[in-house]
Amino acid sequence: MARYIGPKTKISRKFGEAIFGYDKSFEKKGHPPGQHGTSKRRKVVSEYGIQLKAKQKAKYTYGVLERQFRNLFKEANRKQGITGTILLQLLESRLDNVVYRMGLAPTRPAARQLVTHCHLLVNGEKCNIPSRRLTVGDTVSIRTKSKELEFITTSLARKGKKFPWLDWNDEKMEGKFIGVPEREQIPENIEEQLIVELYSK
Repeated sequence: MARYIGPKTKISRKFGEAIFGYDKSFEKKGHPPGQHGTSKRRKVVSEYGIQLKAKQKAKYTYGVLERQFRNLFKEANRKQGITGTILLQLLESRLDNVVYRMGLAPTRPAARQLVTHCHLLVNGEKCNIPSRRLTVGDTVSIRTKSKELEFITTSLARKGKKFPWLDWNDEKMEGKFIGVPEREQIPENIEEQLIVELYSK
């Protein structure tokens, strides 16, 4: 159940992108963190540094720590196909990410909390494991006792973009994982090929 609990704005500033969702502090301070800003930073970043930054960005975006991320890469590398794309598909199939994509929570950390507090059912059964991998046909629904939670109803009311690999039914308050997303359907700005190059050294 490990997770990153450090300062999120500093991480977003490091990558120059609000990877944890809207952040008022990030909007005020868009420059990289550090006492001297960009004035005393190394002008040229090594190839390794670029690859490492791509990996770190993916880890923080999906809320996965190093050991989990490395294991996911090994699994993706064993499968037939483009390793980088498969890695992102495995990350997108995590329960906490699917809950976030369905609009039940405004951020992935919030989605993770919904799962760990047992507010959700997977295929009609309680599940409190955020890293659970969903397969095509799996359903995610809200427990009867949790359907009136203000947090969930507010999130659903603000729900924006729909994703073609997920199907949400407002009447039943139930969603279905109907397919594995293609790379071009995943909106995250992640350079997965750099991650593959890093782990392949």
